[in-house]
Amino acid sequence: MNRPVQIDEPMRQAAATIRESVTLGAVCHERPDGDALGSMLGFAVSARLAGLQVRVAVPPPGELPSRYRFLAPDSLSPALISSEPPQTLVAFDCASLDRLGELASIAEQVENLVVVDHHISNVGFGTVDVIDPGAAATVELVYELILELGWPIDEEVATCLLTGLVTDTGRFQYSNTTPRTHRIAARLLEAGARPEVIGQAVFEEEPFGLLAVAGAVLSRARLDTGRKVVWSVLYIEDLQAASLNGEDTELLIDLVRLPREAQVAMLIRETVGRHVRVSLRSRGQVDVGSLASDLGGGGHHNAAGFRFQGGPAEVLQAVLERIPLA
Repeated sequence: MNRPVQIDEPMRQAAATIRESVTLGAVCHERPDGDALGSMLGFAVSARLAGLQVRVAVPPPGELPSRYRFLAPDSLSPALISSEPPQTLVAFDCASLDRLGELASIAEQVENLVVVDHHISNVGFGTVDVIDPGAAATVELVYELILELGWPIDEEVATCLLTGLVTDTGRFQYSNTTPRTHRIAARLLEAGARPEVIGQAVFEEEPFGLLAVAGAVLSRARLDTGRKVVWSVLYIEDLQAASLNGEDTELLIDLVRLPREAQVAMLIRETVGRHVRVSLRSRGQVDVGSLASDLGGGGHHNAAGFRFQGGPAEVLQAVLERIPLA
């Protein structure tokens, strides 16, 4: 399978660096999604099958979101620790160093930092950067890297990688889905990937308390018809009343974005302290990746996010003033 020419040399350099390393570590961005975890854990499991050991870590608080706990559960051990930085660290799905959270300090200590990512905002922060904004998900690049290394892809590796493809393409319905995406998915299915396991865990199982939280969030939804923006707010009290944490609310933005009258959807999540997290989605006319970048975040044209110092009303104003009237 041919890959984009512009990443041929970086891919070869990344593989050579990894082969020559005595010790390896793997990390992904904080509050990881299916692509970040699928990339990191798929790489780690494939390395283990090749007879190598990779120390793995998720930025603090370090727990896997419940919907992704089916992914390679044994691969988080042995854990990466700051007192023993590896010779080479591979960072997956991270658009910038700060997305590693508290693990950024380890990245700054290592001899080699290999960055594997598909965010258009990533200008490169590693000693070797494998960055392809044309990839639907970082797992596409991880698949190519594993092939370049000559490592095995078994059922567990394939399931990790397919999870990243399924989640970052919205089950193959987003505009980032390409023929290359489907070709890789077919290869992963041939290797034993379990789509039924992914589908049930990621899309069909939620804690009961989420029903009440979803009801509260949807009841607050508002529509700016002039700008074609729909938004809502998730408060800490909503989570506390339902005994949930923020990791259990990933699908809420997909509910908020449903109205056909809206071109942009926004979910404002209140957090501890005077700041909020914002998730943005676009139907294509508005580049929410650039909008999020203006406000200190990042992402893609149709899906992005950022953190904001201030309350819901302040961040709403900051976003709306950046979206022209339709």
